[in-house]
Amino acid sequence: MVPTKLKKRSQKRSSTITPRKSRKRSRSAAVVLDQPTEPVLTRKEQRAKEREAAKARAKLIQFTVLAFIASGLVGLLLGLIVEPTLGVAATASLLCLSLSFKYQRYALYAFIIYIPFSGTVTYMLGGNALLQLAKDAFYIPALIGVIQMCRRKRQPILLPEALKVPLVLVLAIVILNLLLINLPQQLQAGGGEQPFLMGILGIKILLGYLPVITCIYYLMRTSEDLYFLLRIQAVLVIVACALGFAQYLMLKTGVCAGTEGTGAQGVDLFKASLQSRCFVGGSLLYSPSQGQIRLPGTFVAPWQWGWFLISSAFFSFGTAFNDRSPFWRLVGIVSLVVIFVMAVVSGQRIALMLVPIVVGGLSILTGQVANLKRFVPVGVVLGLILVGLTIRNPALLQERIDSFEARWNASPPQEFVVQQFTEVLDAQNGILGNGVARATNGARLFGRVRLVETYHPKLLYELGPLGLLFVLVLYTALTIATFKAYRKTRDKNLRGYAASMWVFVLFISFFPYYYPLDVDPVSVYYWLAAGIALKIPTLDKQERELANPKKKRQKRLRSRQQSTLEPTSPEQPQSA
Repeated sequence: MVPTKLKKRSQKRSSTITPRKSRKRSRSAAVVLDQPTEPVLTRKEQRAKEREAAKARAKLIQFTVLAFIASGLVGLLLGLIVEPTLGVAATASLLCLSLSFKYQRYALYAFIIYIPFSGTVTYMLGGNALLQLAKDAFYIPALIGVIQMCRRKRQPILLPEALKVPLVLVLAIVILNLLLINLPQQLQAGGGEQPFLMGILGIKILLGYLPVITCIYYLMRTSEDLYFLLRIQAVLVIVACALGFAQYLMLKTGVCAGTEGTGAQGVDLFKASLQSRCFVGGSLLYSPSQGQIRLPGTFVAPWQWGWFLISSAFFSFGTAFNDRSPFWRLVGIVSLVVIFVMAVVSGQRIALMLVPIVVGGLSILTGQVANLKRFVPVGVVLGLILVGLTIRNPALLQERIDSFEARWNASPPQEFVVQQFTEVLDAQNGILGNGVARATNGARLFGRVRLVETYHPKLLYELGPLGLLFVLVLYTALTIATFKAYRKTRDKNLRGYAASMWVFVLFISFFPYYYPLDVDPVSVYYWLAAGIALKIPTLDKQERELANPKKKRQKRLRSRQQSTLEPTSPEQPQSA
């Protein structure tokens, strides 16, 4: 009996007295147990979740079917009463508007896909100037849906915060010009001009696509959405350049007449016209005997095609160097190659000059030169392809270089920009300008506009010195915000994309030659790139949290412990 009692006492003591290490382990185990874990749903909760998903799916199907039926009925009535083509157009428009409002993300993809082919669609359907606004049938309903979502969830609509004050200043000076300049012009004008409507359209051209930032920010949920969007962009570049190259071959082989084949003489041999239109796009110039080739590719005008090639170089560079998949990096390299080829073939001198500069500048500014593991293979492949194409077609390349040199010598860009500023300053009176959109080529639908071929003198002419200053402040604020977003990003691939987008915003904001921000595609791509750059830090944070979920839980636990401010014992040091 005595030994059994002693044995029980010793067991009791051993159970109550534990060493310090085991105490610490037990406390750490308790901490791990206290961490929040993923909730396990019961069968009832799972069924409720499935019912909610099925209900949402049924609502979407019902909405889609009703949209098809309603659009078809309206189109049928208009087709029978007025004209069949009008009925088809009405059906397509109503269907597009309703579905874009409901499916904002897909509408945004459709909007981006449509942009490179907008010129081709416009002239396939008759060439009406209003058809150039058809892309907004995807954009505006999607934007309304995003704004409603922001209000419902109490999210900020204007992004980033740094744009608030500059945007208010820009809107103030624009409205002043509209009311004090455009409105009196409207009252004094005859029946042929509509200066006030011109000003309204000018506001849309200047700031209409700024909310693309908001759409991209809220509709791009994960890094997979980002990669998908930029892969689409690379494929679009390849398809558009393939169509542009087919256009060149059809002109060269005589399938299309070109400018000379239409009977043009004298000065007309040096002008792009719709009579020379071939296969895709709009007006073109093809007079090889005069050394004049200006192809529009899939766009309305040749110089728009040039700026498509320049802006696409930024997106394709990002995919070529920063996509996670080797296959899509190869697609990015192919898209860069076709951009270089079309910069030579299509006769766009500005693209011939800027595309190599853009790729070289991006290599340095994004730090890809230092990333030898990735830069050397991509650079070698790209270089070999371009050298091979140059060796096979030396005469064509030399002809384009000679054309560029002749243009530069005839009118050096720096002198041209200074001349434009001088002419505009001579026409300047007071702090206001000559009216909103009075030098915007896209607003000539409502009256005569002055031809100012550089962007910043154009702003000075329209809005005055204060208007130019406030717009530059807006662009500077956006450039700084995108740069900060790039610097916040840690993931190498996402950081490379953010760098490409930031450099694009910087380049377009302050590039003085021509007016790319006024027309497609740069008027959309500028805000698209800004939205992508601003969203990337959030996606980067998501990636890190998914890679290390315990770290996120530990942060939450530390914040809870610090908020309680409990005194710690000497044996239990406070966690940092």
